[in-house]
Amino acid sequence: MRHLKESLDYHDLEGQVEPKISVDEYSAKVGSDADIVTLAFIIKGKQASNDLVSWFERGYNFIIDADVSDGEIKPGKYVVFVEMKRRTSVPENIVEIVEDLETLTDLNVKDWTVTVNEQDYDCDAEQLKQVIILSPHEYRIEKETDLNEMRELSGVTPTKIYGKKDSLLKDFISKAGL
Repeated sequence: MRHLKESLDYHDLEGQVEPKISVDEYSAKVGSDADIVTLAFIIKGKQASNDLVSWFERGYNFIIDADVSDGEIKPGKYVVFVEMKRRTSVPENIVEIVEDLETLTDLNVKDWTVTVNEQDYDCDAEQLKQVIILSPHEYRIEKETDLNEMRELSGVTPTKIYGKKDSLLKDFISKAGL
């Protein structure tokens, strides 16, 4: 019995991947949005999407999970999700992925667009550092601020969610001398 073993080869995904990545457009599957950055790629074809997921999961130790959307977002097009920890290394990781994808797609780094908060940017680590929230704490503060702005607009009293210590925890910290 012979086993057929296939893997992605040079330019196997040429014309299959749209040169656009969205950041944090979708919620994290493997953890909290505050702790996980979610990237989304648009791929033509279910098999190409599955191949790319396998490539991501096997090729990068900083990728926690990769998955394909259950259904098509447009006829013949799927979303491939990539999740990694929200850290200062995320912009460099994105650029590394895009540089490596050139061998599969024949797309140069300059061909790619990265969308963050509905704004498009070049795939440049320095620029992405300025627009992607890179720490879980900053993410929580940003989301709390957004929620409180909505509360104020609707006449509801703003509240602090993150960083708020309950009375039992305050008492414990006090007794421990911390």
